[in-house]
Amino acid sequence: MTRILRIITSADPRTGGPIEGARRVGEIWANQGHRQDMLTLDPPGERHLADYPGTITALGPPRGLGPLDRYRYAREMIPWLRAHAGNYDAVIVSGLWRYAARGAAQALAGKAPPYFVFPHGMLDPWFRRAAPLKHVAKQASWWWAEGPLLAGARAVLFTSEEERRRAEGAFRPYRLRSAVVNYGTADLRSDGGDIEAFRQAVPALGDRPFLLFLGRIHPKKGCDLLVQAFAAVAARDPSLDLVIAGPDDVGLVAGLRSAAQRAGLAARIHFPGMLTGTSKSGALRAASAFVLPSHQENFGIAVAEALAAGTPVLISDQVAIWREVAADGAGLVAPDTLLGTIDLLTRFLDCDPEQRLAMRRAARACFTARFHIDRAADSLRLLIEREIA
Repeated sequence: MTRILRIITSADPRTGGPIEGARRVGEIWANQGHRQDMLTLDPPGERHLADYPGTITALGPPRGLGPLDRYRYAREMIPWLRAHAGNYDAVIVSGLWRYAARGAAQALAGKAPPYFVFPHGMLDPWFRRAAPLKHVAKQASWWWAEGPLLAGARAVLFTSEEERRRAEGAFRPYRLRSAVVNYGTADLRSDGGDIEAFRQAVPALGDRPFLLFLGRIHPKKGCDLLVQAFAAVAARDPSLDLVIAGPDDVGLVAGLRSAAQRAGLAARIHFPGMLTGTSKSGALRAASAFVLPSHQENFGIAVAEALAAGTPVLISDQVAIWREVAADGAGLVAPDTLLGTIDLLTRFLDCDPEQRLAMRRAARACFTARFHIDRAADSLRLLIEREIA
């Protein structure tokens, strides 16, 4: 039995892809007789993933600490790691720029067991362009936290060759040993009533066809481009709606609603919030296409979920798996600009029914061949076992 400790800032599913991937990998490993426990910086009183098969230890401070809340400083993390890390064969650190990275760098440096790091896209140059002053602060942090953490890792794990290429030289000095591992998500489970559950969750949609965005509503995701592009093409197919589903932690939905209203499309653009369970799988399976015009995406768990549903994906070339999607004919790709997003929607609307059906079949085949979570779990476990043998 291989025993892994995963360090991740939060086990809250609302935080996005990293915890979803960690959760699914841990479930598969448990079925294979291995174990993945988690150390999080959630407050101890929070309880996430109640059905997770490993132990989840939460050591974080209370919520509501203002600017420090996102950093999640936890004074108990380093003593806990020094006391318990030796019970594991390896440690995985998921993410950078939070205290989880700093604490891991300090507690694990030069000590057993070996550790591995997933940057999860956090070394992408988009962040430097989008927030140059924050990049300066990150460079300072790199010298005393992230840089030593990555330099001491047995391997820094990228989820695609595209992500590894973009990260090259992101900060100085850039010293690390990298590896690309398979990544993905679980296959969709359906009891046959998930599409009905979704439509009941968005009653204003009725039985109309729709395009779907599903994920965190965040500036990097290009939701503003999507609303504008949909407004530009909406007259081409008056029967088609747009659903933008996901948590809005930074308060963007109000502005998106206003843009929809100004375009005269308030009745055709829907914001149901975060979808989970059968409503989520129903949305993915019922959508005419999944759309993600993101400015930065190291992988895109929601893209893989849409492919699992057999739904074509319309994505920007800043989604790191765009080459695989394009090669398999599983969707369409364009630049992460307004013109590029309009082009995505226009080309899809120009597809005839046979072309759309072929794209659906290709989407499902792409998921099965490349992004099934079983492949990801085996790829990661085998890499770790080779490194610690």
